[in-house]
Amino acid sequence: MKSRSTLLLSLAKSKHLLSLTSNGINAVIGVFTLSILFRHLTREDMGNWGFFLTILLLVDTFRSGFLSTAFVKFYSGSTDDRKKEIIGSTWFIAIMITLFFVVVNIPAYFVSDSIDDPSFKLFLKFFSINYVLSLPFFVTNCILQGKQRYDNLLVLNFANQGSFLFLILLNLHGINIHTVLYCYLSANFLSSSIAIFFRWTDISMLKFKTKAAMLEIYNFGKYSVGTNLSANLLGSVDAIIIKFFLGPSILAVYNAGTKLVQIIEIPLRSFVYTAMPTLSAYFNSNEKPKVILVMKKYIGVITVGLMSVSILVIIFADWAILIFSGPKYVVTEAPNILRIFMVIAFLYPAERFFAVTLDVIHMPKVNLLKILLMVFVAVLTDWLAIITTGNVYVVASTSVFSTLTGLIVGYFAINHYYQKFSFLDILSNGYREIVLLIKKYHSKFFKKKYQL
Repeated sequence: MKSRSTLLLSLAKSKHLLSLTSNGINAVIGVFTLSILFRHLTREDMGNWGFFLTILLLVDTFRSGFLSTAFVKFYSGSTDDRKKEIIGSTWFIAIMITLFFVVVNIPAYFVSDSIDDPSFKLFLKFFSINYVLSLPFFVTNCILQGKQRYDNLLVLNFANQGSFLFLILLNLHGINIHTVLYCYLSANFLSSSIAIFFRWTDISMLKFKTKAAMLEIYNFGKYSVGTNLSANLLGSVDAIIIKFFLGPSILAVYNAGTKLVQIIEIPLRSFVYTAMPTLSAYFNSNEKPKVILVMKKYIGVITVGLMSVSILVIIFADWAILIFSGPKYVVTEAPNILRIFMVIAFLYPAERFFAVTLDVIHMPKVNLLKILLMVFVAVLTDWLAIITTGNVYVVASTSVFSTLTGLIVGYFAINHYYQKFSFLDILSNGYREIVLLIKKYHSKFFKKKYQL
């Protein structure tokens, strides 16, 4: 009995399980919140809210893209003094970026009254306020990820998503896009306050900032911000084109079909978070074979492991949309859009881990060029789909071309500049790792009972 308790305790403390739990719980809350909004907002309001978030997160990439990857890369495996420098320098750069957008927002606020589009109007009025309110929350996320404190990260992100849901539920009567916005801003303020209260922000390290560390972060970040901005733009291309060519109502239908792809994104995002510090530590220790080995294991395990989930979602897509968005979206294109993206999702693990590996091995410029090519392919194929068919299914299907572009470029770049490996290695590694995990925990759980 003791050995089984010890095993359960070790599983509970596992960084992979904590990260997966953090992303899983918060994604479930996020999906539940969206489900409520799909049911209580009009299709036009829901389309405009989704587009507002698209623009907001796109602009937020100037901060998150500049600092998130750079922080983890330079923090992981460093000395204590070096870690203080990185935290202090990250705080300083984050504050400067935030102040820049506050200044930019002043004239934009007065221009907003002349804008007819409701999503653009809200963005021009409130984007800098969101930047300020979310600053401690954002930097704390970077720090906790670098420290691999996924227990604290779970609490922080739960506070953010949970408070947003709670505030939405409190204001369901007569809810509209403005109510949702105020709830969103309040949730960012509350989660930032929690980070400050528990002293997770490490803002006292600001005094350890150095010009050398800031330059190092800047020289890496100028590429990673372009990569992240382009990646977010890549994810926004469909929404922007659908919004302007087909309207906010069709965009709401499209979002109803794509948001459930978070089922795939939950474990994928979790493993990317936990893998990056490990990959960075091996790279900083000049252990090239281990970098590639870890990358292959993660891609293989996730790809093989998620196949059954994807197949189930494809089969029961209509029920998934009914539960998630309500009956008014089941009779639309949403279920088939979900099926299309669940098929494309088989390519996501390899594409994402090739991207993070390129950043880790200090090749952000290649990553940026790769993402820019993906954006070009996405815009071109979406535009062709719109002008030739005007069909939302075709627009959704074209996403496979940009994903394949990123996967192929990433594969050949790592093979050419770093170390050779094959796709067969990845799949065979994934299968072997899953078999070993099943045998390991089967042995520990079931063979021990004969020794009790």
